[in-house]
Amino acid sequence: MPDTLLPLALPGIALRRWRLLHRVKQLHAAQLFGVTQSTISRWESGTQSMDCAAHKQLEHLLAARLDGAADQVLARLVSESPRPMHLICDLTHRLLACSPGRAAEFTRPVSELLGLSLWRFATPDIVSKELALKTSGWRDALAPPALEFTTGANDSLLVPIRPGRCRWTRIPLSDGTAARLVETL
Repeated sequence: MPDTLLPLALPGIALRRWRLLHRVKQLHAAQLFGVTQSTISRWESGTQSMDCAAHKQLEHLLAARLDGAADQVLARLVSESPRPMHLICDLTHRLLACSPGRAAEFTRPVSELLGLSLWRFATPDIVSKELALKTSGWRDALAPPALEFTTGANDSLLVPIRPGRCRWTRIPLSDGTAARLVETL
């Protein structure tokens, strides 16, 4: 699997949500992206596609960060949990926190993996579920709170995934981005 950012299903809608949440006007967003205000409007309406550079910049803006106090508490709860789990950015799959039970499965210290995308370790089942999220409403306000599924194994020694049940729970963070709690059941 490539270690790249995942494609956004509807980047224009994601940009509009980001702007509204952060109270950024289209003109200011245009300055951030180095385009005209009318280009921002066309991206948001879906009448014009974003180029690759703008898409990557948007993904960077939307990537989860654990900046708020509540976000730090969430990371600490995950890091201290006896259950095998980890917390990732819902968009980029960057590792944000990891329990000792999950970290024990890795062949590298968690400190070396924090901030790196775990996407390249995804099993075909995980890839399939991820692709289905785009049409399932996972990133909508009324999305189901969690998704459970069965996954097969990967062939990675660094971040092994064993066959079994998995639960994904999407958790909104204080800055409006989202993290995903990944639990082994």
